[in-house]
Amino acid sequence: MNNLFEILKTNAYPGRGIVLGKSADGKKLVSAYFIMGRSSNSRNRVFVEEGLDLKTQAFDPAKLEDPSLIIYAPVRVIDKKMIVTNGDQTDTVLEGMKEKKDFEASLSTREFEPDAPNYTPRISGLLSWAKEGGSYKMSILKADGAEPPQCRRFFYWYPAMAGHGHFIHTYRGDGNPLPSFAGEPTEVEIKGDIDEFAANVWESLNEENKVSLFVRYIDMATGEMETRIFNKNE
Repeated sequence: MNNLFEILKTNAYPGRGIVLGKSADGKKLVSAYFIMGRSSNSRNRVFVEEGLDLKTQAFDPAKLEDPSLIIYAPVRVIDKKMIVTNGDQTDTVLEGMKEKKDFEASLSTREFEPDAPNYTPRISGLLSWAKEGGSYKMSILKADGAEPPQCRRFFYWYPAMAGHGHFIHTYRGDGNPLPSFAGEPTEVEIKGDIDEFAANVWESLNEENKVSLFVRYIDMATGEMETRIFNKNE
């Protein structure tokens, strides 16, 4: 397994990232979602809880320029499942699940973000504690590099294993245009309680570019959820 914190420390701009897995003691499912930004518009954000869900909102509404790709609900909870994504496809998956569609079918209607020339990938995850042991899925919808680009859709399924997790993010690093994530989600070690894990992720993100972090631990036996949120704008 790879060290998540070292991966983050060596990448000044992974963009937006999702981590899903299980705690080392095997009792809790673990999730993390972070956002970063280079522009003043991207950096002008905070995470705000709304019940069990999570939303982004402008820290200073007067400075909000274009909300289309930065204001959305990254996290939704439904029927012992948690959806986490880097865009409004969270609600696409939610509505699909309400119509008895699966994760893959719902995301087959979506593609990468319309932000040429970056064509930012849409990354998504689905964490489930409906069955014993738990499991999670991940997806990336990305441009194929052609002009005009076509969408390639990749899906991954993992049984939740104690101390194991997977990490997927939007960019391999900084650049113009930004280089999209390549390959499969990276297997990483999950260690520490929620406070230790959340603090280590936050401290590992590039100080200049990090914006917000959400971490949640879900007790599979009781369904109890613990959440930590870090916002650079306070």
